[in-house]
Amino acid sequence: MLLEVHPDNPNPRHLRMIAECLLSGGVIIYPTDTIYGLGCDIFQHKAVERIARIKQVDPNKAQLSFVCYDLSDLSQYTKSISTPLYRLLKSYLPGPFTFILPASKEVPKILQSKKSTIGLRVPDNNIARQIVHELRHPILSASLPGEMVEEYTDPAIIYEKFEKLVDIVVDGGNGGMIPSTVVDCTKDSYEVIREGAGEWNE
Repeated sequence: MLLEVHPDNPNPRHLRMIAECLLSGGVIIYPTDTIYGLGCDIFQHKAVERIARIKQVDPNKAQLSFVCYDLSDLSQYTKSISTPLYRLLKSYLPGPFTFILPASKEVPKILQSKKSTIGLRVPDNNIARQIVHELRHPILSASLPGEMVEEYTDPAIIYEKFEKLVDIVVDGGNGGMIPSTVVDCTKDSYEVIREGAGEWNE
């Protein structure tokens, strides 16, 4: 279904519907502060596999990341964050960044890379964060399959293309075309591994 959700004040009933869909193993397409993405509950193993199939990738190699509600939520899924790193994250989040951090035990195995790292996001998008808040744990953040095309900014066109593959397309208005900036924080000197929408000045 195509579900229109108000970008600033999402209707609590809509949020509950989305959360119930995710808890029952559903897959959604939802807006972030960058592009529309595929999402599911990170603890629904089968749903993660479904997204990997839609993207035609191996879930164990797919470098999947996920969306947290805020920094304290994010800190549950990574090993202890040093004070300087916390300050750095605080200055960039919420925002169009994905930070690669060492995964904590809370991260489902299927989502950890071989190096036991995980990409974590706190997007500056009320719909995405309110879905996470309603669900009470993070949602997967995966780009739509194939090349980023103009059509992927329009929820109605996204729905036409993916309605048979996902349960809900969340329409939060037009999306962007540039993905998040990815910063690897697992080494001593942080490294930008994908230039995206976020401007990085360390």
